[in-house]
Amino acid sequence: MLQNQRAGKTNAATMIGSISVILWGTLAVLTKLTGDQFPPFQLLAMTFTVATLILSGKLLSGRADLRSAFKIPFSAWLLGVGGLFGFHALYFVALQNAPAVEAGLIAYIWPLLIVLFSAFLPGEMISKRHISGAFIALAGYWVLLGWGTTAGNLQWEYMVGYMAAAGCALIWSSYSVLSRLIKSTSSDAVIGYCALTSVLGWLSHFLWETTAVPANLTQVIAVIGLGLGPVGIAFYTWDFGVKHGNVQLLGVLAYGAPLISTLLLIVFGEGTLAANIVVAALAIAGGSLIAAKRTA
Repeated sequence: MLQNQRAGKTNAATMIGSISVILWGTLAVLTKLTGDQFPPFQLLAMTFTVATLILSGKLLSGRADLRSAFKIPFSAWLLGVGGLFGFHALYFVALQNAPAVEAGLIAYIWPLLIVLFSAFLPGEMISKRHISGAFIALAGYWVLLGWGTTAGNLQWEYMVGYMAAAGCALIWSSYSVLSRLIKSTSSDAVIGYCALTSVLGWLSHFLWETTAVPANLTQVIAVIGLGLGPVGIAFYTWDFGVKHGNVQLLGVLAYGAPLISTLLLIVFGEGTLAANIVVAALAIAGGSLIAAKRTA
C-alpha cells in the first residue's frame, strides 16, 4: 500500500516535470518572435525578470512565503543560480563562437548525461532500459538536426564554442541530478534563483552590451511569453520533477523539446515536414517508451 502511494507520488512528480519539456518546446518560436535586436544578456535579464515577477505571484497569493523562496542553504543558492545563469551564459558563448547547429548538437547531450549521472545518486538505480532509451532518443535528436551533414564540419577554430556547449551540457545535467540531493528545499526556491539570475543578467548586460528597445508589441509579448513559459514555469516544474519524480525518465523525455520546437516552427511556416523529422519523432517517442516501461 505504502509502496503504491510512493509510486503514485513519483509518477505525479514526473508528469509535472514533463510540463517543462512541452514549455521548452515553445522556446524557438517565442525567441524568433523577439527578433534579433536584443543582445543575449539583455534577453536573459528581461525574461528572468518576467519569470521572477510571475512566480512571485505564489508569494502574493499566500501559497509560498519569503522564507521558502529566499531563506535557503548556500549550497542550494550555488546550485540553483549556478545552474540557471551558468547554463545560459555558456550557451550564449557557444552561439557566439560556433555555428548554432553544431553548438546545439553538443549542448543537448545533457538529457543523456542526466540518465548516466543519476546512477551515482543514493537510492537510485539506472536500468538498461533507461540507457538504451536515452541513446535512441539522442540518435533521434541528431537525426533531427542533421548530424550526418554537420559532424564532418567540426573545426578547430570553433573549439571555444564547442567547449562552451559541452559546459552547458555538464552544468545543466549536474544541476538536474544534484537537485535530488536537496529535495528537502522547496521548489519555491526557484523564485530566488530567477531573481538573482536576473540581477546577474542585468549586470552582465550593462557591462558588455548596448541596450535595445522593443520595436513593436509582438516583441514585448514574446519576451513576456518567454518569461512565463520556457523560463518561468518550466524551471519551477523541472525543479519539482527532478527532485521528486523519475529523473531518468525525465532525462529521456527532454529530447521531446527540440522535436516540439521543430514542429511548432513548421506550423508557423518556418519549415517543412521532412523525412528526418518523422524518423526523429519515432526515435524520440520509441526511446521514451523504452525508458518508461517497467521491468518485471
